[in-house]
Amino acid sequence: MKRVVVCGGCGKMASLAATYFYHDDSLELVGIIESPTHSAYGKDWGEIMGLGKSGILVDNRLENIINNCDVVVDFTNPEASMLNLAICENAEKALIIGTTGLSDKQVNVIKKASDSIPILLSPNMALAVNLLFDLVRKVASVLDDNYDIEIIETHHRYKKDAPSGTAKKIAEIIAQEKRVNLAEKAVYGRVGDAGPRRKGEIGIHAVRAGNINGEHTIIFNSNGERLEITHRAFGREAFAEGALRAVHFILKQRKGLYSMKEVLNL
Repeated sequence: MKRVVVCGGCGKMASLAATYFYHDDSLELVGIIESPTHSAYGKDWGEIMGLGKSGILVDNRLENIINNCDVVVDFTNPEASMLNLAICENAEKALIIGTTGLSDKQVNVIKKASDSIPILLSPNMALAVNLLFDLVRKVASVLDDNYDIEIIETHHRYKKDAPSGTAKKIAEIIAQEKRVNLAEKAVYGRVGDAGPRRKGEIGIHAVRAGNINGEHTIIFNSNGERLEITHRAFGREAFAEGALRAVHFILKQRKGLYSMKEVLNL
């Protein structure tokens, strides 16, 4: 039985993923990591989740339990993820990072660490979202610059980063297929006298409202036709199911950097 630790395991997304690991007969959830200021710190995670006494006390230091696990699943923030990465690399443990808002410099650090441990990095582990990535890649490779491209993402009012990690990933895929520099082509919203749309722009727009779990729409629009690809999440279950698939995948790898693309064999 493989042992799992979840960092940020009392957050909305991570706590649901942790329950999936907890109920999987081939996995053992052995640790939950949270900030020492979190209200759950020091308490029994199972009781907090309404699952009854689990014997898993919420800790605040990954290094306290790193040697008692096989894989760490990280849903925290960029700074905490980098600290957890160093701990996993030192202990030679597999790592899954679902944290969004990572800088290019932090991603490069992750890539370097993957030379010694298996790492799966994905801003969105929902299975259909990762199929969307593949669809976007195909469309972007076929349609030329006569098709204007706009990405619109919508999330709940509490989401801190904008645009979403998923929207950034979509934009990166499009830029890669178009063989352009995203930093030069990306336009994040428009305001004032923005002037006419430049050919080749990749528009990226963030909407924050209510309790929306997550919506992403990619528009490819020429003078004669319009193609839209949309994914809507109605709950967090799809993300948790994807995280479970990711855990089973990464446990079979020895080292390297992976994404949900490899998990789904796309």
